[in-house]
Order: sequence, then structure tokens, then C-alpha cells
Amino acid sequence: MNCPTRYGPVGSMLRTASIIALLSALVVFAGHAVAQGVTADVITIGQSASLTGPSEELGKEMKAGADAFFNAINEAGGVNGRKIKLISIDDAGTPERTKANTLKLLNEDNVFALFGYTGTYTINPILPLVEKNKVPFFAPASGDIATREPLSRYVFNIRASYFEETEKIVEQLTRRGLTKIALFYQNDAYGRAGLAGLERALRTRKSNILIFGSTDRNSTSVASSAQTIAKSGAQAVLISAGANTASAFIKEMKKQGSSAQFCLLSSVGAMTVAAQLGDEGRGVEVSQVVPLPFSDSEPLGREYLKRIGGPTKASFASLEGYIAANVFVEGLKKAGKVPTRESFLAALDKLGSVDLRGYRVKFSADNHNGSSLVELTVLGAGGNYKR
Repeated sequence: MNCPTRYGPVGSMLRTASIIALLSALVVFAGHAVAQGVTADVITIGQSASLTGPSEELGKEMKAGADAFFNAINEAGGVNGRKIKLISIDDAGTPERTKANTLKLLNEDNVFALFGYTGTYTINPILPLVEKNKVPFFAPASGDIATREPLSRYVFNIRASYFEETEKIVEQLTRRGLTKIALFYQNDAYGRAGLAGLERALRTRKSNILIFGSTDRNSTSVASSAQTIAKSGAQAVLISAGANTASAFIKEMKKQGSSAQFCLLSSVGAMTVAAQLGDEGRGVEVSQVVPLPFSDSEPLGREYLKRIGGPTKASFASLEGYIAANVFVEGLKKAGKVPTRESFLAALDKLGSVDLRGYRVKFSADNHNGSSLVELTVLGAGGNYKR
């Protein structure tokens, strides 16, 4: 005997139509999730950085710090059950490779966000790609104005600007009575950012750059500039250049008998400079945008040192990467159980002030510059930095 069904012909058709609609919705959702770099168990983000070449300290260390934090989060189960996968590609500090890497990350790897790019020279040219693809561009390791003005919906900075760094340097120098300030810079976006920052800081004090010299990016042909600046009687020299160029310049200035105070910006590669200068580096000052990474006086420092492998593995750039990954995860936690790029951006806009166990970051819809912290460090005996 056949049992009567609850569904007649019309009911069966409606049920079939409902199933088809549901399956279609799931397919659309799945396609959207993959396009955003989100699957059931992984969130994929992408990084192009200088893992080789003259600026490799910045890229390698930024990645190492980020990996240390992401690995800890993944071991604890991830964010809402999803682990974070960071794809890092070497660009060797060249804009052409950075652009190619970015296109690969967006079009082939379908990343959720771009994270921890290094180098003003390579970051600025890919900003139009960020805007075109409407992709979050999180924690670029650059203090250049291009990542800050005009305000971008997609760019979020966790470090102070070069303007803030140069202001802090000039404030400290003038307080010590050092007013004859010269500039040596490499002729690229990073070097020119130092030039703009120094001009601005001195202009507010109704002063001007005493004299300046320049050289090509990554060049060690610095003798001519060193001679000119040494003869000028400069009391201090701000150096806006990479580690190889900066170290060569300082050595040449000392050969010329200069006793000027040398001041470098955070993106120089502080650990490389210390290694290259050796004993000649004593007294060199470097502005930093993160706390001293070798100190365990704050909870964040203790946590970082434990996860990075101790003081001998610590660096300013890796602490920056560690902090960046930390803030990124805070945004993800507030972006919903199934995050999209848009929900992540909205979460960051509403993030407000976050205390990372001793380091504060604050975002809002009209402020994507999370920190203005600048600390001045000095290179001492044995290549060690101190406040």
C-alpha cells in the first residue's frame, strides 16, 4: 500500500525550486569567499617585501615578527576557527617586482588583504592598485605622506610618519643647542621624504637646512657629499638613506674629521647599520617607531621576546611586524564570523583605541594612522641600542 505524500505536484516543484535556490546561494557565497581569500578554515593574506638585497633586514624581520604572532594565534585555533596564512614574496626592493608580486597576490592567490609591505620606494607605486582593487593595505613599513594623505579607505598605518620622526629629531637636537643641521639623503622617495620632513621641522623654528648632499639609491659613492658637509661646520646631520649608504657616509665623514651628531630615520635598517659601523657607530642616533625590542619591562615586550626567540633574535623591524599582526587580528575578531574585505575595513574604522599590553594603537573612520610613537635610540658599545 502506498503511503500518501505530504507534497503534491505543486509542493514538489516548490521544494525543488527552494533547493536549487539554496544551492545557488551557496555557490555564490563560496565564490565570494574564495575571491576574498577566506575559506572555511583559512584566511590568506599577502606580503611583498625586500627579503633579499640591500634592505633585506626590513623585509625579513617584518615577516619574522608577523609570523611569530600569527603562528601563536594559529596554534590557539585561529580567529573564529580560521588560521591565518601569510604568503610572503621577495621583491628585492624593486618597484617592478613589487607590482608583479602584488598582481599575483590579488589575481592568483586571491588574498584577503595586503600586509606588511616594506620600503617607501616600492610601496608608493602600488598604491593605485590598492585603490583599484579595493583591498585592505595594512601596516606598510613606511612613514611617507603618500600612505597618509589624502586619507584612503583601504590604507591603515600602525607606525608614525617621517614628519613625526624628523620633528622629534630636530626637537631633541635644538634642545641641545645643535642648530646647524645638514642633510644627506638618497635620491628616491624615502630620501626625499627625509628632506621634506627636515625642511618642515626647521621651517617651524624659522630656520633652514644648513647644507645638503645626495647620492643615488643604494650607492656608496659618498665622498663628495661628505667632504662638502664636513667643511660646512654642521653640528648635526640627518641621514635619510638605506643602511649601506648611511654607513658609508658616516665612515667617510669621520675620515674627514667631522664630530657632527649623526641621526638616522627608522627605516634605515638599524641592526644592519650597527653591524656595518662597529665601533665607529658609537653615538649614532636612530629614531624608532616601536619600543625598544630588547626590553622585557612591558608585557608586550616579554610576550614578543618569548615568541621571537629571545633578545638575540629581536629587532625593531620584527617588533613592528609583531605589532602589525597583533592589530590585524584585533580587526579580524571584530569583522564577523565570515569576514569580508568590507566588514574588515568597517571593523578597523570602528576599532577605536587598542592597548596591546603596553603599546597603543587607535583607528577611526577619519584617522587611519594608528600610532605617533617616536623614540630616539643611541648606538652604544658592542653595537647595542639604548634609549
